[in-house]
Amino acid sequence: MKVYDITHDLSEEVVFYPGDIRPRFREVDTGQYRVTEMTLGSHSGTHIDAPSHYLEGGQTVDQIPPTVLIGPAQVLDCTDAAEVIRPGHLAGRLPGTRTLLLKTRFSGRQKFEPDYPALSIEAAELITETEITCLGTDAPSIEAFEGDGSVHRRLLGRGIVILELLDLAAVPGGEYFMIALPLRLKGADGSPVRAILCKQGAEEKP
Repeated sequence: MKVYDITHDLSEEVVFYPGDIRPRFREVDTGQYRVTEMTLGSHSGTHIDAPSHYLEGGQTVDQIPPTVLIGPAQVLDCTDAAEVIRPGHLAGRLPGTRTLLLKTRFSGRQKFEPDYPALSIEAAELITETEITCLGTDAPSIEAFEGDGSVHRRLLGRGIVILELLDLAAVPGGEYFMIALPLRLKGADGSPVRAILCKQGAEEKP
C-alpha cells in the first residue's frame, strides 16, 4: 500500500493566511523534561473548516462525525485552472465518492500568494448538487482572497466540510482512501488536521 502524507509541517514557516493567527513555538526546559508552548489558530497549517466557521449555530469541529473524514476520496487534477476553478473544470469529472480533493497549481508552493486558485460560486453550487460531504484543496483557502464568504457559506450550509492547505504536490490524480482527523476541540470552528491518503498497490503477477 502506498501512503501519502498530505499534511504540511506545522511550523512558524508554514504558509500563513493574512489575518490569521501566526503559529509560534517555544521550547520550555523544566530541568527534568522539555515541553513546547504553542500559539496556534484553529485554521493554522493543513486544517478543517467546520460549518460554525461561517455559520452562527453551525456544527462545530467536535460534532463532525469521523466517518465524514475517513473513507474513499478522489484527487482531481485542476492544475490547468489559473485563479478560478469554474464549473467547466469539474463538469463530468465529479466522483461518486463523498470526498473530493482539488489539486491546483498552488501545489508545492511554500509562501502565500493572493492569486491562488479558488472555487467560483457557480462551481460551489455544482458541488452542492452531488453527494460530496468533504471538499479539500491544496490552496490556502477554497475561496478567493477577495471573496466575501459566499463560497464558504454555500458549501458549509449544505453540510460539506472543507479541508484547506493540503499538500498534494506528490499525489497523482485518482482514487484513494483518506484519513484526515482534527483535534477534538470542543466548540471550535476548525482545527489543524493530520491528513493521509492510501492507495492499494497493484497485485504482483505470479
